[in-house]
Amino acid sequence: MMFPKDFLWGGAVAANQCEGAYLEDGKGLSVPDMILGGDVNTPRRFLRVTDSDAFYPSHEAVDFYHHYKEDIALLGEMGFKCFRLSINWGRIFPNGDDETPNEAGLKFYDDVFDECRKHGIEPLVTLCHYEIPWSIVTKYHGFLSKETIDLFVKYAVTCFERYKDKVKYWLTFNEINMPCMCVGEDGMGVLFGLGLMEDEDINATEPISQKDIKTDMQKVFEALHNEFVASALAVRKGHEINPNFMIGNMIAQTTMYPLTPNPEDVFACYTKGNFTNNFCGDVQVRGEYPTYAYKYFKNHKVDTSFITEEDKEILKNGTVDFYTFSYYTSTCMTTDKQAEKTVGNMSVGVKKPYLKASDWGWQIDPLGLRYTLNVLHGRYPHIPLMVVENGFGAFDQVEEDGSIHDDYRIDYLREHVRCMGDAIEDGVPLIGYTTWGPIDLVSAGTGQYAKRYGFIYVDRHDNGTGSFSRSRKDSFFWYRKVIRSHGEEL
Repeated sequence: MMFPKDFLWGGAVAANQCEGAYLEDGKGLSVPDMILGGDVNTPRRFLRVTDSDAFYPSHEAVDFYHHYKEDIALLGEMGFKCFRLSINWGRIFPNGDDETPNEAGLKFYDDVFDECRKHGIEPLVTLCHYEIPWSIVTKYHGFLSKETIDLFVKYAVTCFERYKDKVKYWLTFNEINMPCMCVGEDGMGVLFGLGLMEDEDINATEPISQKDIKTDMQKVFEALHNEFVASALAVRKGHEINPNFMIGNMIAQTTMYPLTPNPEDVFACYTKGNFTNNFCGDVQVRGEYPTYAYKYFKNHKVDTSFITEEDKEILKNGTVDFYTFSYYTSTCMTTDKQAEKTVGNMSVGVKKPYLKASDWGWQIDPLGLRYTLNVLHGRYPHIPLMVVENGFGAFDQVEEDGSIHDDYRIDYLREHVRCMGDAIEDGVPLIGYTTWGPIDLVSAGTGQYAKRYGFIYVDRHDNGTGSFSRSRKDSFFWYRKVIRSHGEEL
């Protein structure tokens, strides 16, 4: 098994899950700043009115804002070639529609990218990782408004021009297909992804559970369409600013298998997987809506008049340069209503036989990653692929001597790396791999600190205690060995 010498080994974070400093240096409120913490048994809740007694995880997160030099030095010690991070839109345009950008916010990311370069690390920057300014939700209903397209493009162009000599790799929207997974099921996913929320929920004074946030299918797909257009316009603008930019998409991959050979299960798997996983990728890579999407809209009485001829041209001329995705687990589809459902973020299927699961119920399927890479290469044969999120959330135990023996995380990652190597041997043009949360951070799904992913432990806990100090887990040294050996020593 041989990974390319220029393979982009690294890790990934999101600003709202690691930075903290949620109103520092002119930053405005963003969507995650309004979301309370939960746990594996308690759904996260939205609360518009700031409550000093409530726990808002993004307000402090793991304080990367003040620890970025230390954190990036640790990533450099591991030998990172790539660090995926996001720019918080609200740091650059605090209200989303400000006339001029916030210089303090721009300078912060200048400093972060300079620190990455100092350690030989290539930044991979997500422009919108659920960090839609709160004012865009209240004033424009998120991406439901065409005006938000222009606001996003202005923000993207500001970043492209400012960092054109510091950042080569860009992603427009994180997990842009999230609304397809949770429309009608989980309003928080729609809020995170599109900034879309009904007025009665926006103005609520009591906490609202993520399951109770209202969603309207027509509005969701109109808003998603506007994100497609915003992404395509940003791609075109980015290439004008620097032709060497590589600008990609990002899909939340939920690999699906039929639970049984029953043809009904097979077809249910095909139709669900097609819309959940492939629809957004087809629009962003192929530049047009697929026929099965129109069939879905027809079946669900979604009026598609919002897809204009002008927009179709924009989509056709704003396709992405590479395809990236998150992969944590897989699921099964069946028409059997009695089958046991899976648990985890945005669960869309039923439990698979044969596989073990994490403490949060996410089933572990490394071979599914190899399968997924091959399927994606077959679907999009002319662009490179990259796995930009993959990791194992777990409860970590700090020993008396300060050590953290996270063999379970090493075992999970080892098998996924091995299967990526096999996929490369299969002929898949895989250019990089960034594990999720190389530094412990706040879980987007549960809002917990306790659900830890990192190679680097952060002393911060769900009860608000902790010093924010950093320490190395066993997996830190394991991943350093993997990178140094180009994936040969696992």
